[in-house]
Amino acid sequence: MTSAAGPRPDDGGARTAPARRPGGRSALVRARVLDAVRAQLLEHGYDELTVDAVAARAGVHRTTVYRRWRDVGGLLADVLDAAGGDDWRPRDTGSLEGDLTALNREVHQALTERPSITAALIAASFRSAEAAEALRRFWDDRYARCEAVVDRAVRRGEIPAATDARRLLVAATAPLYHHLVLLRTPPDPGLPGHAARAAALAASAGAFAEP
Repeated sequence: MTSAAGPRPDDGGARTAPARRPGGRSALVRARVLDAVRAQLLEHGYDELTVDAVAARAGVHRTTVYRRWRDVGGLLADVLDAAGGDDWRPRDTGSLEGDLTALNREVHQALTERPSITAALIAASFRSAEAAEALRRFWDDRYARCEAVVDRAVRRGEIPAATDARRLLVAATAPLYHHLVLLRTPPDPGLPGHAARAAALAASAGAFAEP
């Protein structure tokens, strides 16, 4: 699962997702600003991610950024919403364990690359309610796309037809976030496969099947 990749914490009010931007110069400005957000966040962290710093880095006037994104929460949310606008789909390897392993390897790479924009955005989501809501939208979209992995496994007869796709997918990917983000353990190339195998075995035994 590809993962992604200001002002002080806001008042906690979640806002709606920004509308799709038009093309032309507006799209170029958006791309420059979002690139600047990523670079500033990676190099200096959340505390130095300000509208003024992003505007200067992007080479646009600060009023343009304030008018379009309002604050750092809006900037972070748009970075995450932009990440969800791709055409990514999970690989079909021919087996549930293989599909989950391929998925986990992408997560592992995103979380262990240095610097990791995915890890930086996850950390920022704990400081901004708007970024947290955008991250939730991103994960919802990614897990929805990954339901194809479970559908294929059901058709192959690997797991029960009543398997809850979200529960299985969370069980398969959660160990990576727990080890690499929460515990901050060193990268382990074997972790993606181990987590995938455990989830696949549990799924084949009906652990994620609805009654």
